[in-house]
Amino acid sequence: MERASKRASPKARKAASSRKTSVSSNPAHILSTGKIRTLLALMHRPGGASIADLMKAAGWQAHSVRGAISGAIKKKLGLSVVSERVDGVRFYRIVDNSAA
Repeated sequence: MERASKRASPKARKAASSRKTSVSSNPAHILSTGKIRTLLALMHRPGGASIADLMKAAGWQAHSVRGAISGAIKKKLGLSVVSERVDGVRFYRIVDNSAA
């Protein structure tokens, strides 16, 4: 009794991988997600937002919030994020590049 293989041929896998497009590199797509938009709103406040505030708002763990700040907000959206430690608590805020 032979078992049918469920794996695609190497040629089919290569064709499928070349069709993939990076939707997440589009800034409009990034802003369409509610959680990133929520993080941005909190970080735009004059005092910024603590990691605990951002975690609670997004429902994410700390490493996920930091990854979103680094990947989506800094790299893909190109925003400047300042990190400051006040009384042992780290705050993240977005600064306006045009004012500098």
